Amino acid sequence: MTRPLPLGARLVCADNSGAKELAIIAVKGYHGRIRRLPRAGVGDVVICSVKKGKEKVRHTVVHAVIVRQKKEYMRYDGTRVKFSDNAAVVVNPKTYEPTGTEVRSVIAKEVVERFTVIGKIASMVL
Repeated sequence: MTRPLPLGARLVCADNSGAKELAIIAVKGYHGRIRRLPRAGVGDVVICSVKKGKEKVRHTVVHAVIVRQKKEYMRYDGTRVKFSDNAAVVVNPKTYEPTGTEVRSVIAKEVVERFTVIGKIASMVL
């Protein structure tokens, strides 16, 4: 799986948690080479700063799961998948359950396989 989103990448928040735009500040579980920027892809847990959104959540640090990426990636069956934007869903840092009650648009199938609770509130899985 390609990991096209480095630190500082801006993500659209795909749920109704109150955040509109997120910026990646860390990637959970990333063990890379020295001086290399951590990168994330679909299904990865990232730590983000809320850049735009409601006054209550703006400028806070949240955990999120990436649900869409612009860069195409190949699934195990050989199909290639890419989306129109980079998007994430804000989750609880301990249980990885989403803080919002609905996901507004399409999410990747790989996310539902790893985080089934996100799939339950998603409007469509691709």
